Amino acid sequence: MTRHPAADVDQTGAAPYVPDTDDLVALARAANGCEGCPLFADATRAVFGEGAPDAPLVLVGEQPGDQEDLQGHPFVGPAGRVLWACLEEAGVPRDAVFVTNAVKHFKHETRGKRRIHQRPTADEIDACHPWLAAELAVLDPSVVVALGATAVRGLLGRPLPIAANRGTPIGLGDRMVVVTYHPSAVLRGEERAAAIRSALVEDLRAAHQLLAE
Repeated sequence: MTRHPAADVDQTGAAPYVPDTDDLVALARAANGCEGCPLFADATRAVFGEGAPDAPLVLVGEQPGDQEDLQGHPFVGPAGRVLWACLEEAGVPRDAVFVTNAVKHFKHETRGKRRIHQRPTADEIDACHPWLAAELAVLDPSVVVALGATAVRGLLGRPLPIAANRGTPIGLGDRMVVVTYHPSAVLRGEERAAAIRSALVEDLRAAHQLLAE
């Protein structure tokens, strides 16, 4: 795929690139051709969601990180290790979840040999929303977990404070959204890391229990 300087990209959003299909593999393949916002220009690839196609629980994070961008799989870096450990502690089996991100390309700046994570803007989150919407339309989960502020914006179209809204189900059409912390918040939390991790486990457990109601 030819790369263009970000300033030359027509920021139309992802909608023109999303095929009309219920095949997740076809969606993932098409996402690698998306040029709907400038983020594709500096990323290695688009990183689409993974997991059981009939998973009743979908976890939505922010964006792929450095390792996700390099390996092409979601939640394989440090934050992913936190997430999988928290899911295990919460009693949520891996085959019950599908993991994805609100933004499919890694946004970063280069400092020396390091690529430093940068938070997506509201415009970038909105531009990528058609990919998330297409995933959810195919998966049709009954419960979605929004991991952090970017996921909240991507799912609900508006910001919500995490601490004030975490754990309480929010109706979104025929499904419920549970807001909680992104696992990277555990890594950044320093003296609050244990409390944030405990809250994340609690919210993941609550989201899984909603499936039985």
